Amino acid sequence: MIEEIAKLANLSEENQYAVVLPMASSEPDTSFYYLKKQFDELDTYKLVLFNIEDGKLVNQATLNSIREAALIYITGGDQKKFMDVVLNTPVHDAIRSAYEEGAVIAGTSAGAAVQSKKMITGNEHKYPEYTGQYRTIEAENIEIAEGLGLVQTAIIDQHFIWRMRMNRLIAAAIEHPAELLIGIDESTAIVVHGDSATVTGVSQVVVLHNKKAVKREQNGLLGSFGMELSVYLPGERFSINP
Repeated sequence: MIEEIAKLANLSEENQYAVVLPMASSEPDTSFYYLKKQFDELDTYKLVLFNIEDGKLVNQATLNSIREAALIYITGGDQKKFMDVVLNTPVHDAIRSAYEEGAVIAGTSAGAAVQSKKMITGNEHKYPEYTGQYRTIEAENIEIAEGLGLVQTAIIDQHFIWRMRMNRLIAAAIEHPAELLIGIDESTAIVVHGDSATVTGVSQVVVLHNKKAVKREQNGLLGSFGMELSVYLPGERFSINP
């Protein structure tokens, strides 16, 4: 998948480079090392690391480098941690400006989740101790925060099939009927062009939409009739307009 990302960003062209933003990771230098190793196995692409600290002033040269990058790659980790650093800052503006000018914005795990306007954080309001298991479909449980807003019409979940996160996405779909809910499995990605997304990688993407269904609630449990569910395979395309 790294090879496909490099091609999409035209990194082989002269003066093109990638910016890596590792702020979601608890070990940013390690994240960068392994990512750079993957890129170096393909070619000698230029990767620039900017590990931006929360509350620290970012100089104009760094902002310009982010804005003019051909590729911005956001590493995995904790998407909320990333957004705590970036949200409504000049870095946020620089990422959006790069996107609007045609840069490829890519990421793994948390780096995928942050790209939507409404972002699944991974936390549960009713079960604050993190287990990675979402055993219920309850009202007002799944924490949604503000993401980068590059994808306005969908909420993105990750590690989806392998980590059995369907309950989480169903709950989010019922409570956010205006958005598509997109669950991307491991070693899999979607490539978004305009209003459509194409599945790439080795596994599936699950898409839920609850626009025509009616939300029901009983003793804190969520219910819904008529929810749409689709499972897309590599190479298949779907609209991201709800």
